[in-house]
Amino acid sequence: MNTESSVDKNATKGGWTEVVEDWSGDKQAFDMPWGKLMMWIFLLSDTFIFSVFLTGYMNVRMSAAASWPSPSEVFALTIAGVHLPLILIAIMTFVLITSSGTMAMAVNYAYQGDRKKTVILMFATALLGASFVGMQAFEWTKLITEEGVRPWGNPMGAEQFGSVFFMITGFHGLHVTAGVIYLSIVALKVKQGKYEKKGYGIVEITGLYWHFVDLVWVFIFALFYLW
Repeated sequence: MNTESSVDKNATKGGWTEVVEDWSGDKQAFDMPWGKLMMWIFLLSDTFIFSVFLTGYMNVRMSAAASWPSPSEVFALTIAGVHLPLILIAIMTFVLITSSGTMAMAVNYAYQGDRKKTVILMFATALLGASFVGMQAFEWTKLITEEGVRPWGNPMGAEQFGSVFFMITGFHGLHVTAGVIYLSIVALKVKQGKYEKKGYGIVEITGLYWHFVDLVWVFIFALFYLW
């Protein structure tokens, strides 16, 4: 009886000793580079910010006393005498989604060790992103100069329209602009061969940021332009 009790006590002691050794030892809990982990944490925090913005937008829109402007009319263009609702927004969305595809291919070629194709595709992604920002600048200019929309007023309906529009699309546009700069810098360093020894994990990290920006636009497009 005493012998069995002694064995159980030693087994318990040995089990906890192993637990302490495992947790106090210098061991990697998750097989993920620090850069990638930090990017995920940053994107998670950014997700909260965009969620608050979009939730606030929906609350403002549903509680607005005045009528909310129709997106198909506000964001329409007349080309060669033809009235085209949301044509610019459709092109912007197509450009950004296409850039997500080129970024995915860049990551794939990076891990294959094809530096040339990686650089070309990353610069192509940056160029598409810059095109998106340029079209957004055109959209803003049209709304401000032709439609008279301001952050504090809107001649087409609810005054809150201008404030939430410029805040949400501006914040997203700032992310796209930062992404274009980030992509260009990383692509230039890849071209110079500065990641040959470290590996091309940085390309995947850059891709995570860019895919996040694209995903956020899908929500903005659905809630702001289609609703």
